[in-house]
Parts: sequence; structure tokens; C-alpha cells
Amino acid sequence: MDFFDIVVSILGSTVRLTIPLLFTALAGLFSERAGVFDIGLEGKMLAAAFASACVAYVTANPWLGLFAGIAVSILFSLTHGFAVITNRGNQIVSGVALNFIAAGLTVVLGQAWFGQGGRTPQLAGGGRFTPITLPGVDLVRDIPFIGPLYANVISGHNILTYLAFLAVPLSWWVLYRTRFGLRLRAVGENPGAVDTAGISVTWMRYRAVIVAGFLCGFSGAYLAIAQSAAFIANMSAGKGYIALAALIFAKWKPVPVMFACLLFGFLDAVANFMQGKSVPLIGEVPVQIFQALPYILTCVLLAGFIGVAKPPKAGGVAYSKER
Repeated sequence: MDFFDIVVSILGSTVRLTIPLLFTALAGLFSERAGVFDIGLEGKMLAAAFASACVAYVTANPWLGLFAGIAVSILFSLTHGFAVITNRGNQIVSGVALNFIAAGLTVVLGQAWFGQGGRTPQLAGGGRFTPITLPGVDLVRDIPFIGPLYANVISGHNILTYLAFLAVPLSWWVLYRTRFGLRLRAVGENPGAVDTAGISVTWMRYRAVIVAGFLCGFSGAYLAIAQSAAFIANMSAGKGYIALAALIFAKWKPVPVMFACLLFGFLDAVANFMQGKSVPLIGEVPVQIFQALPYILTCVLLAGFIGVAKPPKAGGVAYSKER
């Protein structure tokens, strides 16, 4: 395998590994722009992955699995909303609690229902989203540079991959070009002013967490019935926290969020490629070192190497209507 083939392989893997981060980071973007910090992205992703795998296995229909994942993720979001919006609870504590609930409940239910140690049975081909070959692949495959990039990096992914990248400009348009987006951002910056204008802060924040749950449903479904063919215990493996880091790194803006997720996905792809490889002057590096690289980068970036990242001014603050 020559150098260009290696690059193409890593880039294709980068795209696949970026998708769950991108859906989840966009989910956090809507929630936190409305002033609701959501540490529970990890839990929603994991719960959605479990639900989508279960339903896809029973029905052999990936679309029903996706809808189930979205429904469960929205249910988790509404639980978080009820705790922190209606009852004005601590947003960090609520999110962490949801993560623990999802991590434990998916394993318990998986063992009870399928008896496979917390995982679901393997999905048949018809029960998961399969790769799509874009038009013209055979015509350009043999063209130097362009052909392999189009055939192996742009083409050959499942439909959720393309929906994830379409969600980026759509999120930008919703946030910056619609009345809903304007009000959502205002709620995150100055909820008192929004309330004075006669707009319900509570309803706006609930809508934001529902959107977050919707997008996390896509993320979980991608993990279980697109990237993989079953649910595995704790298969999210901290991706929700990495998505939060990407969100902070991108300073709560949709397009930078995409590039931040691509950066983390690229590092993860390089780590996978380097497993078992020898490094010049060092020799073979333990696989755990490469597996830890995305998390190390997360800590490094959040330690202050991204400049000042100012969250929405009302972020994390429960709002009480003035009387």
C-alpha cells in the first residue's frame, strides 16, 4: 500500500468516525445556545444506540430502528428538561445522572432481553444502513487522485453520513436565518429580555432540548445500526464528552463544529491505523497509547489552547419568571 492509498484509507475512516461526533455536537449546540448545558449527550447517544439496535433486530428495518432511537433520545432530553427547566435543577448533575442511567439500564435490559452480556444480537444486512455508491464512481475510479478520493472518501457511506453533513448548513440556517434561531440564541444570552417580549423562555428551552434529543437519536442509531451491526455495552466510549469538547473548541458555531469533529475523527482514524505499527526510532508503540490520543487531545484543547471560548451568558442558569 503506497502513501496515497494510506491517506485515502485514513480519510475515509475519518469521515466514518466523525459522524457520531458531528450529530452529537450539533445536538449540544442547540441545547447550549438556549442556555441548557447538556452533559447527558453521552447517555442519550448510548440509549438511542440500544433502542435502535433492539428495534432494528426485531423488525429487520433500520428506519424503524432509527425512529426508536430518536424517540428514546427525546425522552431522555425531556427528562433532562423537566429536571433543569421546569424544576430548575442543577444542569450538570442532571446530565451526569442521565449518563449513569443509560450506561446501567442498557446493559441490564440487554442481558435480560437477549442474554448476551448486555449486547444485542448481530443484525442481518437488511436490518442496518448499508453503504451507498454515488453516481459516476465507476467512471472516475481510475482517474489519478480524484478517482480514489471520490470512490473511497466521498462515496461508499450510508445515508446517515450524508445527512450529518447536510445537518451542518441546515443548523446554520436555522440558528442565524430563522425567527426560531434568533429567539433560541436570545434565550441563551438574555432570557429576561425574551420574557419581556412575551416569548416563553421555558417553551423555547424545551424546544431546544427536543432538537438535541432528535439529533442524538441519529448519533446513537449510527453507532449501532450503521457503523456497527449490533449494540455493544458502552459502545459510545466517551464520544459524547469528545463532542462537547469539539463544541467548546468550535465556540458554539455550526461550521467550526464540523471541522472540530473532523479533527477528532482524523486523530481517531490515525490511532486505528497505527495500531500494531512500528514508529521509527521507537519501535512498536502500545496500542493503548494510540487509543488514548483523542482523549489526550481533548484535555490539551480544553486546557487553554483554543483561546477564550465564551459560552452563552445565561448558559447553565435556571430562569425564574419575574413577577
